[in-house]
Amino acid sequence: MNKTKWIICAIVALVVIALACAAPYFLVGAPAEGLVKVRKGSTIDMISDSVQAHVDATYGKRVATMLKMMGAKVENREGAFRVTPGMSPFTAARRIKNGVQDGIRFTFNNVRTLDEWTNRWGETFMAGPDEMRKALKDSAMCAKYNKTPQTIACLLMPDTYEFYWTVTPEKMLDRMFDYYNDFWTSERKAKAEKLGLTPDQVATVASIVEEETSKADERGKVARLYLNRYQQGMRLQADPTVKYAIGDFTIKRITVQMTQVNSPYNTYRVDGLPPGPIRLPEKSTIDAVLNAPQHDYLYMCARADFSGYHDFTRDYASHLDNAHRYQAALNARGIK
Repeated sequence: MNKTKWIICAIVALVVIALACAAPYFLVGAPAEGLVKVRKGSTIDMISDSVQAHVDATYGKRVATMLKMMGAKVENREGAFRVTPGMSPFTAARRIKNGVQDGIRFTFNNVRTLDEWTNRWGETFMAGPDEMRKALKDSAMCAKYNKTPQTIACLLMPDTYEFYWTVTPEKMLDRMFDYYNDFWTSERKAKAEKLGLTPDQVATVASIVEEETSKADERGKVARLYLNRYQQGMRLQADPTVKYAIGDFTIKRITVQMTQVNSPYNTYRVDGLPPGPIRLPEKSTIDAVLNAPQHDYLYMCARADFSGYHDFTRDYASHLDNAHRYQAALNARGIK
């Protein structure tokens, strides 16, 4: 009887010890959040290193142990797997083993150039910036979306989107084309047509407006001014297009010499609109163009008080007066 009791006690003790050893793998959760990125050809130890780098060292070793106990074949596994605070090593290992990857939220706004956007995209997704840059410059790829390399930026409407880390440039552009078509409803298209513009031309005007003023409550007024000039056959003579043509948005003062730069984007030299947007305009700015309030202003100049707003005029003589005041204010501040 005593022998039986001892055996039972020993078994219970072994079970308790086993449970105590197993508890960290099933009960002790991750101390922090992290995104574990796994490429094809990765070993369990490489995955463990990634977990240790992005979550916690001890936790990473436990995930590796669980993967080995599961007999997980990870060589062909690929994706990004999000570990959340409190997630057990067992759950994390099972998700990696089964390939249950998580989407990555990609937010972009206040982006000027395609190159800037491409670099931001490349820092977020597996394909990297070079593959995306190649896709955006590919005329055949752009034609798939009824775009050119100059207008493909119109697809990239600032917002928050979600993609898998493994998304290819083409798959991503496919999705962005869907979002683009969702935005350009029949009502918006009708408004663009009434202005005598295509949706992509509206986006081009919006890009100029957004560079011209940071004041959201002024964008509709600025948009109407450019629409007035465009519809009357006047050159837009928009300073932001000169900066874009030169490749320097830090310029504070546009000179006559700068306005002579030879570029299809320089609206001081070319008639009509540039061949595409000079930045990625916000949806709200596109709507500001489509709903621009009526007025008959043709000229504008930044206010001499540096408030960020503009003075608008109908005649060139009044515009010159405003320009002289602004130039004097620049001189007073030593801005060249």
